[in-house]
Amino acid sequence: MFAYVLIVVTLALVLSALAERRAFQPALVVVMVGLAASYIPGIPLLELDPHFLLTIVLPPMLFSAARDFSFADFRRRMGSIVNLGVFLVFATTLVVGGATLGVLPDLLPIAALILGVVVAPPDAVAAISIGRRAGLPVGLMTVLKGESLINDAAALTIFAVLVAIASGTHAFIDNIPLYFLYAAGLGIAIGLLIGNLAQAARHLLSSPSLTTALSVIIPFAAYLSAEELHASGVLAVVAAGFAMGHHGVQAGYKERMQETSFWRTVDTLLETFVFAYIGLQLRFVIADANEAGFDAGELALATAAIFAAMVATRYAWIFGSALLARWRHRRLTQSGRGVAGQRRIQPPLSWKENIVLGWTGMRGVVTLAAAAGTPLIIAGGAGFPGREAIVSIAFLVTITSLLVQGLTLPLLIGWLKLDDPDHDHFVRAQRAHAEELTRIATDEALAAYAKSHPGPESARLVTIMRQRFRAEQKMEKPAGVATNEALAIGKLLLETRRTRLVTARDNFELDDTIVRDMLEKLDLEQAFMDSVAEG
Repeated sequence: MFAYVLIVVTLALVLSALAERRAFQPALVVVMVGLAASYIPGIPLLELDPHFLLTIVLPPMLFSAARDFSFADFRRRMGSIVNLGVFLVFATTLVVGGATLGVLPDLLPIAALILGVVVAPPDAVAAISIGRRAGLPVGLMTVLKGESLINDAAALTIFAVLVAIASGTHAFIDNIPLYFLYAAGLGIAIGLLIGNLAQAARHLLSSPSLTTALSVIIPFAAYLSAEELHASGVLAVVAAGFAMGHHGVQAGYKERMQETSFWRTVDTLLETFVFAYIGLQLRFVIADANEAGFDAGELALATAAIFAAMVATRYAWIFGSALLARWRHRRLTQSGRGVAGQRRIQPPLSWKENIVLGWTGMRGVVTLAAAAGTPLIIAGGAGFPGREAIVSIAFLVTITSLLVQGLTLPLLIGWLKLDDPDHDHFVRAQRAHAEELTRIATDEALAAYAKSHPGPESARLVTIMRQRFRAEQKMEKPAGVATNEALAIGKLLLETRRTRLVTARDNFELDDTIVRDMLEKLDLEQAFMDSVAEG
């Protein structure tokens, strides 16, 4: 089986590379080829334990997305993210459960609700992968990423309670809202604790390889620790990722560069595997459903009805929430309470952005894992009611959402001509402010160096380094100088700029994303200096 998984990943990577060259959506190409390949005679079933998907595949994907996500952006869009990532999951569960009973009246209500919660959470991998390549505006991507990072926690919590009710067992806490508060609160606390402990340990490690190895352990440690205490492993991983991403600026530049490269590779491997796995399941899922008494017509009708209910609920919720958000934003703006220091007021998403947001609810790995994780039998030894319908329809809805929404999303974005001039202006202003802060920090550091190192040679080097910095800001070719003292001054200036940028971020003067972009450039510059010094 492991050899088969490696073959699938390898072929999926090749397909992704070919799709990128042709400007196609790699994820969708991999899914469609997987669908076709599943009908090749002799293709074996790639059946993975749902615990493997939830404990091995999901944590690193969530951790990578969270560590690259700006916590400041998350906080600014917190209302929209929680609204979609928690409350919409509850609403979708109820609406889809009702629609399921309408097309499959023989199904027990509890089984219909389980199917509803299984298909309720949009997937982080699908949304981010397809949305990023489709060119979604930054503000919309922030909401989409944030929703995808927390909705799994809400869905899996409801799923655990509903499965306990259906199987005649007991959940850790039978009350769903109370259980969610417990799971969310403790999960976040565990994730923050592990993330900050790992950050403290990272300061003691002097090897980039060791710090990267430590970052590999964190998502699994956070997830498993939280699950052991019946808390949300998903939120624990997300919180740990936020902590590591926020404090990552304090690590050495070599550690940052190696970790960034490593997690980008992990993202690519896991994304291609997940989409290939989804595609390869189709034939076997349909065969299992047919054996359970569902013909193709019933499956198609149920899939269409549930997909329609899912999309309609999302649109109704988004546009209903948008009316309330606009009213609230108008009141805050008029009263002046919408301004806090130098923080940017976040306007509600436009109607165009809400149309796209409603169409980005692709399902993925959590839906598949939850469906496959539905128990086979209940407490009395009988078969779990409606399990075959839950598993088969969940897979079909996932594939339908990926193909229908994923294929048409770029067309929808192009047709609506989405842009965000306010965000573009904000980014330009932030970059200008960051450049001004680094100029001031550089001048202060050079003045301090000249004062502490009197002499004509030091004065000459200080003048050259000042000219070099100004040339870099003007995108000109800087004067070259590579003496040991000049390299030492250069490293001092880089560290000074880093410190000033991070301080500005912590004081809410600069956006986290802007700071990370500038730090990445500083890291590359320091890597070049080190190579010159060593060569």
